[in-house]
Amino acid sequence: MEKQNIIHDADDLRFYMDLDGEEAELTYSLTDKEELDLDYTYVPEENRGQGLADQLVKTALEYVKDNNLKFIASCPVVEAYVKRHPEYEKFMVEI
Repeated sequence: MEKQNIIHDADDLRFYMDLDGEEAELTYSLTDKEELDLDYTYVPEENRGQGLADQLVKTALEYVKDNNLKFIASCPVVEAYVKRHPEYEKFMVEI
């Protein structure tokens, strides 16, 4: 699948993409240390297996990197992505 337009909605603490009326998203919370706790990834069932979750995770991790932040990988999808892309490990907070 082609790269989707991903929107960072800082008010709702999520990264999301519109999929013809459906949404795929990666949500997060902010810790008291201003770290992003990446906690939940959702892709509608009919859109799974197309790399959309990876696109969401990469966008979130690039945001972390570009803004000199740290993140917590509470979501297993995020944790798996970082294992495959160790260049993001230096931005991860060990819990």
